Amino acid sequence: MPTPPPRPPASVEASVPAPSAPSAPSAPSVNGLRLRARRVSREVRGGGRILNGVSVDVAPGRLTVIAGSSGAGKTVLLQTLAGLTAPSEGEVLHDGVRPGPPGPDFGFVPQEDIIHRELPLRRTLVYAAGLRMAPGTAAETVLETVDRVLDTLGLTERATTPVRALSGGERKRASIAVELLTRPRVLFLDEPTSGLDPVTGAALLRTLRALAEDGTTVVLTTHVLADLLRADQVVFLSAGGEVAYAGEPAGLYEAFGAGTVEEVYEAVAGGARVEPAVAEEAAGPVATSPAVPASRAGAVGALRQWALLTRRGTALMLHNRLSVAVLAGSPVMIVAMFAVLFRAGAFDPAAPDPGSSAMIMFWIAFGAFFFGLTYGLLQICAELAVLRREWLAGLRIGPYVASKLTTMLPVLAVADALLLVVLRALDRLPAAGWDTYGSLFVSSVLASAAALALGLLASAAVSEPGQATLMLPLLCFPQVLFSGAFVPVPRMTVAGKAISWAMTNRWAFEALGSGVGLEPLWRAGRSPLGPPLLASYGDSFGHPASRGWLVLAAFALVFLAWTWLILVRKCRDGAARSRAGR
Repeated sequence: MPTPPPRPPASVEASVPAPSAPSAPSAPSVNGLRLRARRVSREVRGGGRILNGVSVDVAPGRLTVIAGSSGAGKTVLLQTLAGLTAPSEGEVLHDGVRPGPPGPDFGFVPQEDIIHRELPLRRTLVYAAGLRMAPGTAAETVLETVDRVLDTLGLTERATTPVRALSGGERKRASIAVELLTRPRVLFLDEPTSGLDPVTGAALLRTLRALAEDGTTVVLTTHVLADLLRADQVVFLSAGGEVAYAGEPAGLYEAFGAGTVEEVYEAVAGGARVEPAVAEEAAGPVATSPAVPASRAGAVGALRQWALLTRRGTALMLHNRLSVAVLAGSPVMIVAMFAVLFRAGAFDPAAPDPGSSAMIMFWIAFGAFFFGLTYGLLQICAELAVLRREWLAGLRIGPYVASKLTTMLPVLAVADALLLVVLRALDRLPAAGWDTYGSLFVSSVLASAAALALGLLASAAVSEPGQATLMLPLLCFPQVLFSGAFVPVPRMTVAGKAISWAMTNRWAFEALGSGVGLEPLWRAGRSPLGPPLLASYGDSFGHPASRGWLVLAAFALVFLAWTWLILVRKCRDGAARSRAGR
């Protein structure tokens, strides 16, 4: 056994005295899942080999801690044991069979929160239960399950508190509560005590130990030294992704001739490890076994998922102060801009103002675009961690994307209608019949729908809200420059015309112009707006508004399909991605 390096000065919090021999654990419950890994190795592209010949055996109903220095592969091993990442070599078994897609027996809590922060805790869990519990579950059963989980985790008194108002430890327990709704046989947690104060971390470990004693197999990774001594089993990884120790916490110090956990870390960093035969012996023989069928029996149907997600999305929108501010502020800003920029009576045949008339149509188009884009940009990126976990639990991406559209589009339609009503009241639009305003309304709503779909696409493509915010000007400027309003499409270069085809604002502008009567009637000498300006637009307004509607609808469908593809890839990659350096 190698001699550990000299003991460094240790902080009061980090230095943990050697534990006394633990009391004999209670007999494990048959409810827990047995995990086995035999000579598992994991390689990632560009990151080399993260795990190297790892063999461990996790008994049912036990609390197992995976420890090691940064870069040792703790998260990779956790994901591999969970079946989220396939090993490059070796085999992982759950109760003797290779793991299939996660089901109700499976719980996984990543480092990120997997619950929305806007709603009260109990209501958040009710929505989560609706997506996870079997179809046809009575509402009373759902509420009873939520209340039982809240009681189990000591969160009953916080049931009506918005999640954002919970402490760090309470939010972590709330994420665990989501996983306990279906009574999983195994619960995986990635650094659940990270960032918590020692008292809160210790309380969380006691909660996890209680779950293990109740029969759930619990496996977690940690950087917190004290967590090692509260487990039933410690799996300590070396920097090369090998098992340096696997056994009870009481034997950890003796195995390395150490007196504190810090000395164990230093010894492992210096190359110390138990004999490989110990880890192999713990794993035991592995028999050839079939894989679990790749199915999600009893999953909630797509229509029910869409309806539930739409209700939840509406509730989240109304409880989010930023969303409410954007919903209320954007139309007010656009109307104020119209009142300042354009004089009343721009469409008066007695005093025509062709420049203002065309520009009013453009800014209506841009206003509808701005509404949709700003409403969509923060819809997905802010809840990507929640989406990934719910996808593992059986959520379909199609209903998720559709729910975003059905949640926001009615709001956008109301905003567009109010914009037209106010502009007419302010005499910034002509006195016309229902056919004209019906055409303007349809053009505005389709412009907002296409922009909303573009915002959802951008939100799905980025990884955090800050990046989505930066996308706002990048997406707006081309829509202004290549819309055909300031530089008419006939006057653009060949490249400019090609770019304008991809701008939804161009088609909205042309559809609005056609709907309000900006078609080049000057050719027949019947245009009260005068030929000089309108002549430069060529036949931009010479097509029926329905052509623009078809193009806008097609853009919306393409953007939504693209969003779906990106989210499917992100969920699959997120479930299987191993982070190098962990």
